[in-house]
Amino acid sequence: MREWDVEKITQGNWETIPFLEHTGVVVDHAERGFVRLRMPFEPNVNHVGMMYAGALFTLAEVPGGTIFLTTFDVKRYYPIVKDLKIRFRRPAMTDITVEVRMSDEEAERISAEADANGKADYSWECELKDASGEVVAISQNEYQLRSHDLG
Repeated sequence: MREWDVEKITQGNWETIPFLEHTGVVVDHAERGFVRLRMPFEPNVNHVGMMYAGALFTLAEVPGGTIFLTTFDVKRYYPIVKDLKIRFRRPAMTDITVEVRMSDEEAERISAEADANGKADYSWECELKDASGEVVAISQNEYQLRSHDLG
C-alpha cells in the first residue's frame, strides 16, 4: 500500500484552501482509501474555552478532498461537497482527529458511475475524536465526484 507524503499533502491543502493554514489542520496519515487529519486545539478556541464549532465543521469537511487526492485520478475528476450535517456531542478541549476510509470497491463504483454519467454521489459518516478517543462530533458527509469532461 502506497503511503503518501503527508507534509506535501498538508501544504497542498493549505495552498488550495488558504483558510486551512489558519486553522493548523494537518494530514497525519494518507494512503489509498484512508486519511487521518488532525486539527490543533490552538488557535481554534472560542470565547468559552472550547474548540470553535466552525473549526470542527471544517475538520469534518476537509477529508473529502484529501481522500480524493489519494484515491481518484485528479486529471479525470474533481470532488464537490453536496451536503454536510454535523452533530456536536461534547465540548472539544484537545486536538481533534478524524479518519475516513473508502474501500477499493467503493472507489471503483464511484469512478465507473462518474465515467458513465459524468458524476457520482457518495457519502460517509465521520467521527471527530479528542485526544482520549472520545467522539466530540459526528458528521454526515455527502460528496459528488465530477468528471472534468462534464462541462
